[in-house]
Amino acid sequence: MTRVNLITGFLGSGKTTTLRHLLASKPEGEKWAVLVNEFGEIGIDGALLAESGAVLKEIPGGCMCCVNGLPMQVGLNTLLKQVKPDRLLIEPTGLGHPKQILEMLTADVYQPWIDLRATLCLLDPRQLADPKVVANENFRDQLAAADIIVASKADRWDDACRSALQQWQQQAGGDRPLLSVQHGAVDIALLDTPRRNLQPLPQPEHHHPHAAPRSPLAGMKLDAAARWRRALNQGQGYFAAGWVFDGDTVFDTIGLLEWARLAPVSRVKGVLRIAEGAVSINRQGNDFHIETRAAEPLDSRIELIHEQQADWNTLQTALLKLRLHSGA
Repeated sequence: MTRVNLITGFLGSGKTTTLRHLLASKPEGEKWAVLVNEFGEIGIDGALLAESGAVLKEIPGGCMCCVNGLPMQVGLNTLLKQVKPDRLLIEPTGLGHPKQILEMLTADVYQPWIDLRATLCLLDPRQLADPKVVANENFRDQLAAADIIVASKADRWDDACRSALQQWQQQAGGDRPLLSVQHGAVDIALLDTPRRNLQPLPQPEHHHPHAAPRSPLAGMKLDAAARWRRALNQGQGYFAAGWVFDGDTVFDTIGLLEWARLAPVSRVKGVLRIAEGAVSINRQGNDFHIETRAAEPLDSRIELIHEQQADWNTLQTALLKLRLHSGA
């Protein structure tokens, strides 16, 4: 039987960083798997987690209400029946609602396969000062569904953040554990905490336009002759644009980092080839984190998310000019 944890949290709350830390702490001899759902169509987290040693399945492009049908079930069934992991970590999109996936994981058909443990919800307390985030039903219900609240990025808090977190805990935290972490350093022992939060969740509203059916198990790939491709997505009041480039494309390092730092959007995430090798980029608002990669990715991927439509064409033109080896 596979032990399963749901790792939730709103956009930019630190889910992927936490997953990387947990995977690095995996007990020797155990087989772990990760099922990732992303809001955008490109699929960035697969590249970020590629060096973790875990078996990975990606379901990009949509909120949980869209992927909780066949694609989600196919990915889950594949991992449970073919991989048979000791533990499965599920990371829904930051704009996904937890109700459908929890209902699926607790369905009778999965009981012989799944031992559902605590749901962890990442919360960046700075988001409590953003009315748009606080008003988002998914943000509220992700927190409401959690067994454990993980207040992330503690090294970046100020007194206002601490006060807002304390107030939230008094009003909505209940008696659930709340811990503070830096750099995603969640104690792996928390994963075996029993699931105790069984409160019913409201049925989420559906704001996500359905796109054409696509592969349920992989991020967007290039056609044989294509050197790059763009994909757009929108839902829950957010808009995304992502680009994937072939493995021969190399970007100017300084230019790329400046492009990502100055892009007039709230979220930037990517793994790209540069002259020095490869780099991962993670920007939430003004928080900008870059990291060199030990292994070069098969291709380059980057995605932008914003609360309104951005000038994707202008951003794309600037990005294309940063290619050192681009071919066509």
